[in-house]
Amino acid sequence: MNVLISACLLGQYCRYDGTIKNYTVVRTLLQSRHIHLIPICPEQSGGLATPREPAECSNGRVITQSGIDVTAAYHKGAAEAVKMARLFHCSYAVLKEKSPTCGSGNIYDGSFSHTIVSGDGIAVQYLKKAGISVIGESEMVRIEKLISISK
Repeated sequence: MNVLISACLLGQYCRYDGTIKNYTVVRTLLQSRHIHLIPICPEQSGGLATPREPAECSNGRVITQSGIDVTAAYHKGAAEAVKMARLFHCSYAVLKEKSPTCGSGNIYDGSFSHTIVSGDGIAVQYLKKAGISVIGESEMVRIEKLISISK
C-alpha cells in the first residue's frame, strides 16, 4: 500500500524554518513491509523556498507573518499533492499537523500567537475532496490500524 506522507516527517529539509526534526511516530510506518511512503512537501511543490517565512491561514487566505499573500503557492502545491497521490494510487496521507497546508482538523488561526482553531490546511482540503483519507502524525492508533489493514 502506498501512503503519501509529509516529507518533513521523514526528516527531509523542507520545514518552513529550515530545521530538520526526527518524528519517531514515523518509525512504525518505516518498519512495515506493506506500506510504501511517498514523500511530498506541498509548500515546496508550490514553489516556496526552504527556509521560508511562517505562514498561517486567515479568512480563506494564507498569509506570511509579514503580511505577504502566498495563497496561490499553497493551492499549486495542494494540486501537486493530489497529483502525486493519484500517480502512486495512495488512499491515505499522513501529514504534519497544524500546518497551513497539511494540518487536518486543527490549524493555527492566522494571528501567529500559536492559537489553534478547527480547520484543514489547503492540501488537506484538496486531498479530502479527491477521496484521500488524511491522518495527522499524532494519530498513532489510526496509523497502526492502517498497517494492520494493509497486511
